Amino acid sequence: MQQTDQKTELEDDFESFIQPMDEYNQALLAHVHPSDWTNPNPAKCYDLVVIGAGTAGLVVAAGAAGLGLGLKIALIEKNLMGGDCLNVGCVPSKCVIRSGRVVADINDAARFGIQTPANVDIDFAAVMQRMRQIRAGISHHDSANRFRNLGVDVFLGAAKFVNDTTVEVNGKQLRFKKAVIATGARASRPQITGLAEAGYLTNETVFNLCNRPKSLAVIGGGPIGCELAQAFHRLGCAVTLIHKNSHLLDREDADAAEIVQKQLLQEGINVILDAQLERVETTASGKIIYYQQNGTLQTICADQILVGAGRSPNVEGLNLEAVGVKYDRQRGVIVDDYLQTSNPKIYAAGDICSVWKFTHAADAAARIVIKNTLFSPFGLGRSKVSNLVMPWVTFTDPEIAHVGIYAAEANAQGIETGEIKIPFTSVDRAIFDGETDGFVKILHQKGGDLILGTTIVARHAGEMIGEVSLAIVAKQGLNTLSTVIHSYPTQAEAIKKAAEAYRKTLLTPRTQSLLKFLTKFS
Repeated sequence: MQQTDQKTELEDDFESFIQPMDEYNQALLAHVHPSDWTNPNPAKCYDLVVIGAGTAGLVVAAGAAGLGLGLKIALIEKNLMGGDCLNVGCVPSKCVIRSGRVVADINDAARFGIQTPANVDIDFAAVMQRMRQIRAGISHHDSANRFRNLGVDVFLGAAKFVNDTTVEVNGKQLRFKKAVIATGARASRPQITGLAEAGYLTNETVFNLCNRPKSLAVIGGGPIGCELAQAFHRLGCAVTLIHKNSHLLDREDADAAEIVQKQLLQEGINVILDAQLERVETTASGKIIYYQQNGTLQTICADQILVGAGRSPNVEGLNLEAVGVKYDRQRGVIVDDYLQTSNPKIYAAGDICSVWKFTHAADAAARIVIKNTLFSPFGLGRSKVSNLVMPWVTFTDPEIAHVGIYAAEANAQGIETGEIKIPFTSVDRAIFDGETDGFVKILHQKGGDLILGTTIVARHAGEMIGEVSLAIVAKQGLNTLSTVIHSYPTQAEAIKKAAEAYRKTLLTPRTQSLLKFLTKFS
């Protein structure tokens, strides 16, 4: 890089993100922020300048450059290419969750007639090393060199807008026809007295751990908090999960959230609900969290605190005011249904502007941006975010997967609904697997088979939700799903059972009379 002071600042930032500096993290950094990288000389003018090399930015840059049209694309990243997903999100968390699931299976083996030692030896350092090895092994997909080979001009450094046609990075000015903001979001820093002084972990730093904390307090009972609380508890930490509301995962289907909450309690996680945090103190025995619950001041002590509550958009330093891009420090960059900002030359995609903070949502938004910025002359044929059918998964065990809308949302829109719910206690494969705590719940339009939304609670719910997502995208309802042949025995058979349950509701006395009449002539 060209500016020594900038390089030092960035390297200092990496010190907090990527630790320890072993062979795997060195390999990771060699891909996603190589120390010997030299920024190219800017082209005369770029068709697209993309700021941020997380999922959204990478997909925009690779998609536009890969069309073979000779488009000039610039990609700017001030930290680590691959963004949250590769470095501090999906990839490391799912590796750790998988190791925790192995421990859970061993501890549950007696139920299946398999006798195991009373105490499972968990090598926490090896678990974390495996995660770093896997992360490094796939990081070449997001590497600076790969994107340079795709024909993208990759600039490492902080970007800021100069005017409507220019972005500056490390003293170099990049002129553009269109620009895309894809700077993502970061873990929120709660304003709790004494928390910063005590020190705490977030998803951005927890994967740096090499030594297992004896006790861990997790703040936040949303998806991140619940996933990591369960995983680290299974790996041998004594975990307390603290949530401000009366139920964990309160944005999910209530029946689904109840199953996960019961599972966490059954596994021995200390769940504290309706807790209003007041302050944190550091003592010789650990970090003490003071909280109010039902009007009483109480405390919990832990070796480490993990904050898993909320995300904040990365809007700072971009000089958005200079180009008239409206933004909010909580919501991020403001976009319309076409992902266009208040400046018609500038678009945004991913966590910086989306209520769906998922990797697959960023990928889908990036594809919309490619079409709308490059292939919609005069605004013709533009794609809308509102047309997306977005599934999501909370990767607890069991998982919660959802697609579409909930009953309350349908009611708010004046849509009358019906509901089909199939418990896994009635699905043979779930019984064989010992995984009967779950269900498939399908919300449909009353008087018809149109699928409005679906929630699945199962160990592999994320693998199952795609079938219903496809049905919604293809505008195929429960009647069509009832004709799909599912292999036996599989847990996905619950989807067919739900569709068949809907079909049975059509068997009214009048229909029965008609069918009986037809049999006389068959």
